[in-house]
Amino acid sequence: MELDIRKKKILAAIVRDFIETAEPVGSRTISRKYDLKVSPATIRNEMADLEEMGLLEQPYTSAGRIPSNLGYRYYVDYLMEKVALNNEVKSIIHGNIHSKIRELEELIQETTKTLSQITNYTSLVLAPQMSMGMIQMVQLLLIEPGKALVVIITDTGQIENRILDIPEGFTKADLDLISSVLNVRLKKSNIHKWDKCILSDIYSQLVKQQKVLSTVIDLLTSIYWEEGEDKVYLGGALNILNQPEFKDITKVKRLFQLLEKEDVIRNVLQDAEEDGVTVRIGDENKYEGIQECSVITATYKLDGKVLGTIGVLGPTRMQYPHAVAIVEFLTQTLTATLKKKIEDI
Repeated sequence: MELDIRKKKILAAIVRDFIETAEPVGSRTISRKYDLKVSPATIRNEMADLEEMGLLEQPYTSAGRIPSNLGYRYYVDYLMEKVALNNEVKSIIHGNIHSKIRELEELIQETTKTLSQITNYTSLVLAPQMSMGMIQMVQLLLIEPGKALVVIITDTGQIENRILDIPEGFTKADLDLISSVLNVRLKKSNIHKWDKCILSDIYSQLVKQQKVLSTVIDLLTSIYWEEGEDKVYLGGALNILNQPEFKDITKVKRLFQLLEKEDVIRNVLQDAEEDGVTVRIGDENKYEGIQECSVITATYKLDGKVLGTIGVLGPTRMQYPHAVAIVEFLTQTLTATLKKKIEDI
């Protein structure tokens, strides 16, 4: 769909004004607030054309117009200007994320919280499965006679630890030897790639420690497989109630019932494009409960591998330039933080 310059300016002005005020926009408002150098009558005619093209809608109770989902889509694709985040917002994001790099779960939780607080929308974050990652380090530590701590760190930044029963006579040297062999043979490997050859080689080097080794291998296997589906984090769910579009209790109930379904949110986040920022507006979302919302998502990666997705959910009357910029910057910050976390191991 091609619009002339005047129609583009009028559509952009209506979208921006409606996002700001949540009130239908009339031709006199456009004429007064935006220097388009045309009369209200001309603007009115152009608005009628835009409505006929499906880009604007006229509420029953108003002479003004509001953007349709198609109008928002045209705005996002062709008219939206990229905004730069101010230093204060960047500082908040850096401070919150970089200060929480001890464990992946804590980092994801802080990302979820920060995203909802800065955007005032509902934040959605998809964390990586343990089984997606490759082993970065395995460490066995003697904590007391008969007990050892097993620490597993993956290249996706996940840290798991378990207490293991060991024979009373098992020494720190025995545990260090197991750790050393496992790190040589299993580092940068995924459980899906382990074969009999790798395991046989490990066992052949640790004949005296085979009983404990067998328990450790079983433990590694169980940790990788017990993770199940990608974990979904949700923050600021009540933020949606601050939007005038969601004063209708039926609409709110329908949305909240959907947000309670982790598998649905997981599918929404997994639907993100692998590169760049994805914006899905209104009925572009396949689930009925969020077809009056927009969802902005982006994936975060490590060494080119997609680990998960972050996103925000808000009304279709969303501050698109600001929300896109925040999701983009937060994704970059999360990716950089994960990379540093792995390099520091």
